[in-house]
Amino acid sequence: MDAITRFFTRSQYKNLFFLSWLLLGLFQAGFSELWDDEAYYWVYSRHMDWGYFDHPPMIALLIKTGYSIFHNELGVRLLIVIVNTLTIWATAKLIASRDNILFYLIIGAMGAMQIGGILAVPDIPLIFFAALYFWAYRNFLEKQSWRSTLLLGVSMALMFYSKYHGILLVAFTVLSNLNLLRVFKFYVACIITTVLFFPHIYWQYTHGFPSLQYHLIERNATSYDITYTLDYLGGQLLLFGPLMGWLLLYYAFRCPVQNAFERALKFSLAGVLIFFLVSTFKGRVEANWTVMVFAPTVILAHHTIVRKGWSRKLLLYSLPVTLLLVVVTRVYMIWDFMPGVEVRPEIHHNKEWVSQVAARAEGRPVVFLNSYQLPSKYMFYSGQLSYSLNSRYSRRSQYNFWNTETQLWNKPVMLVFEPGAGIPITDSIKTIRGTWDYHIEPDYHSYSLIQLKPALQKITAHPGEAVNVFLQPYNGYRQPIPIDREREAVLGYGFTQKDEYLQPVRSEMTLERAVLRRLINLQVIMPDKPGEYQLKFCIFAGDLPPTHNSPVVKVTVKK
Repeated sequence: MDAITRFFTRSQYKNLFFLSWLLLGLFQAGFSELWDDEAYYWVYSRHMDWGYFDHPPMIALLIKTGYSIFHNELGVRLLIVIVNTLTIWATAKLIASRDNILFYLIIGAMGAMQIGGILAVPDIPLIFFAALYFWAYRNFLEKQSWRSTLLLGVSMALMFYSKYHGILLVAFTVLSNLNLLRVFKFYVACIITTVLFFPHIYWQYTHGFPSLQYHLIERNATSYDITYTLDYLGGQLLLFGPLMGWLLLYYAFRCPVQNAFERALKFSLAGVLIFFLVSTFKGRVEANWTVMVFAPTVILAHHTIVRKGWSRKLLLYSLPVTLLLVVVTRVYMIWDFMPGVEVRPEIHHNKEWVSQVAARAEGRPVVFLNSYQLPSKYMFYSGQLSYSLNSRYSRRSQYNFWNTETQLWNKPVMLVFEPGAGIPITDSIKTIRGTWDYHIEPDYHSYSLIQLKPALQKITAHPGEAVNVFLQPYNGYRQPIPIDREREAVLGYGFTQKDEYLQPVRSEMTLERAVLRRLINLQVIMPDKPGEYQLKFCIFAGDLPPTHNSPVVKVTVKK
């Protein structure tokens, strides 16, 4: 009993603070339904690999480990809650001049960390391994031993395995201390990181670097919209707040730097925020992309208040309001006390709509059109097979890389889609998530893993010009594909320009003929209007919309 008492009284009840944080997170995790992206990452964990279309594999590993213990929402989030608690603990350890009450005030002001810390998303392990990276870097600065070198290399690799954004912290650390480029053991740490991260790099290589193509080409907006920048700026204030985010960032930037470690923290904070601010000129930036600078913000803001002797009254007076908002949000995540008001409809009534769809499916697999969220939720809450078929004019997802279609070929399935999809309609179904049409397909065929690799990456042509494009077919299923003889699949293509989708074009080349050849020649008719376009080659199978079956080809149509 004395040992337990000492545990909770040492360091001004800090251990009790951490334990309360953990227990509250576990309670919230166990009684809140999954968000859409959490269900998607749960499906990741059912297909363990060294990489995925959207993210590296760390989130899948954490989910798989927890889910092996509890087969429910708590299992999906179990390690996430633990990692989130360890992040708070590690951040506290990185603060040099510790004032525990001030630390509680700063953490209490950051509502997003309290609420979002239970969500099974890649940001949570990224925040933790970022804190671990800064701890390893501080040790490396103090003593460049082989042990600190190994820890630095491993921490960088773990950051990268969580989310690609972690590379920014390393880049801005180097900019803050260019002398690292003259330190031999820093290069050794980078080699260790490269060796550990190589399996993921190899996965990207074997899959045609899909993550780079999506984030650098497909995701970019074709024109700037000022709302991208305004939403980003507002999002940052809410992310580090919701009420005192502006004050914490101000304190962090005003911190008097006393050593190379603190300079790395400030460079990382400023660099990440500026980098993504500039990125808004290329497209929409999610507010949570900067969450990796959680530890630098807390540490620098804490140092500023302590060293400058600034008042903490604003943090103290705003704390009750922030905590009230957090409590209301936590309750809402568990209990929908505002039925009919759509705040985040994805977090409520999932079992209800899933059971409605399952009743209509009558044991058939369910294929959702253009949604990675719905099939993921359906599989989690029904335990039955589902799939996302992504058309040429929607975004790709990891479903484009799994061979789930092989379990659907030649079988009856239920296709679910939004009204106006151009697919024959068997009936419609009204759910809490909206009204969907559906079609009972007696003999399903689709071919998302057939890839048509173009010989050209960029085409320059005149309006209406016919251009012959050589394509190399690749059968990603690595097995013979079944052919629907009554509605034989054919190749085609489709253009996009800004937010305009040009009518897709079918060719005379059948899929069966194409996969038997090493190289095919497909004639493409250029758009009538001059401008910049994106071209993708597709497969038309039966009544289904054309699918993604090639990388993007940039097209310039001259006058």
